[in-house]
Parts: sequence; C-alpha cells; structure tokens
Amino acid sequence: MTLHQLNQRQQMILNRMAEDGEVKIAELKIMFDVTEMTLRRDLEKLEHWGYIRRIFGGAILLGKDIALQERTSVLIEEKARIGKRAAALVEPGDSIFLDGGSTTLQVAKYLQPDRQITVVTNALNIAAELQDKRIPTIVIGGAMLDNTATLVGPVAAAALAKMAFNRVFIGTTGITVKHGYSNSNMHEAEIKQLAIAKATEVNVVADHTKFGRQDLFSFAPLHGIHRIVTDGSPGEELRAALEEASVDILLGS
Repeated sequence: MTLHQLNQRQQMILNRMAEDGEVKIAELKIMFDVTEMTLRRDLEKLEHWGYIRRIFGGAILLGKDIALQERTSVLIEEKARIGKRAAALVEPGDSIFLDGGSTTLQVAKYLQPDRQITVVTNALNIAAELQDKRIPTIVIGGAMLDNTATLVGPVAAAALAKMAFNRVFIGTTGITVKHGYSNSNMHEAEIKQLAIAKATEVNVVADHTKFGRQDLFSFAPLHGIHRIVTDGSPGEELRAALEEASVDILLGS
C-alpha cells in the first residue's frame, strides 16, 4: 500500500497524525464534513494498511520516524511547486526565517547554493538541507518536538526576540475566515507568532488542503500576513475574505 492509493481525506488524516501522533473521531468530524461511519471506515483502512492503531474514540500513529517520512511524501509534487515559487521571492541580502514543516522544507530545497542571504530556522531537517549549500544558517535553540524535529519553548522565543527578518516563510495546518491561520501545536504556534512580529514580510506556504480547515491554536488573523503561496485557489468565501484582508495569493507552477 502506498500513499498514492489513499484518498485525499485519508492523506490529510495521516498528515495530522504525523504532527500529534494521535487523532480523535470528534476532531475529525470538525475537520471533515462527513459522517462518523465514513471516518471509522477510513481509520479501519489505515489500520489494515499498518499506518495506525485504533483506540477508543480515535487512533494513534504507528512508527514515529516512518510517520515523519510519510508526512513529507504527502502531496509532494504540490509542495515542491509551492517551495520553488516561494524560494524565488528571496532576494540577495535577505535575512529570512523558515519554520518547521514539510512545505517550508521545500522552500529550503529550492534555495540556490551560495545565495548571499542568511537563513534562521528552528527546524533540524531544514538546517540539514542547507548544510551543503554554503548558505549562512542559524539554528535557534530550544526544546525539540519529536514529531516535527522543531525547536520550541522559552529558549527559542528568547532567540527570536533578538532578531529581525526581511521575510519569513511559515507553514499552517488550517486557514479559515473566522480563525485565520492555525496550528495543532501551541508551542509551534507561539514560534510562528514571534516570527511574524519580527518580519517585514510574512509568507504562509500551504497546500490547498489547508483552506477551510481549522486547528486549535490560531497564530494570526487573515490580515496578519502578506501573502499565501499555494497550489490551488481557496473557496469563494475564503478567497473574498483574503482579498478584503489584502492578502496576495501566489500560485506555484
């Protein structure tokens, strides 16, 4: 069984579980406009294929290291297009911040070697990606989140407080009219808020599955960022709200 044989909803369930290690049926009912029976069938299939183990009221992920790899493989072509388009926004002399995530990792992949820029990140996989590109890179300290290999907490916050960025590129797990940009982890949401506060230009990189999805911790209202780099257009209501908030939508190609 490969990820290409999963439907989009099942891919999104796995993507969410790669972040937190578990998921609840009640949470999935908020995310998706489908019946509980449909969600239980999805979880049964994911369990049968060896990705998860069902528990009372939800499911837990099997194999954390594999889950990180699988998350990176979800919608990889779409995320690559987003990363390539976002990386093209970076200009010589820029100081940029990249937070953790499978889409921000694609931004790092498309930064050309020997660029005269400085990259700051709280993600160990992004630092590793940049290691051989001869791009000055600063990794902020902090407590590591196992599921995402990101550094968060007071040490990370204190480091960001002393910095200023020309541009930041941050991921999100949800974008809605009411709650703006959200994330499932409160520690990562805090880092996103701090990076936004220290940036001249804020770019959210997000594939189309994030439109209309809401997570627990909102880190910015719609008007709190300047641009969304994505692979598809949002629904009419969200698109209108983004236009009213003066948020540019840039499509990767």
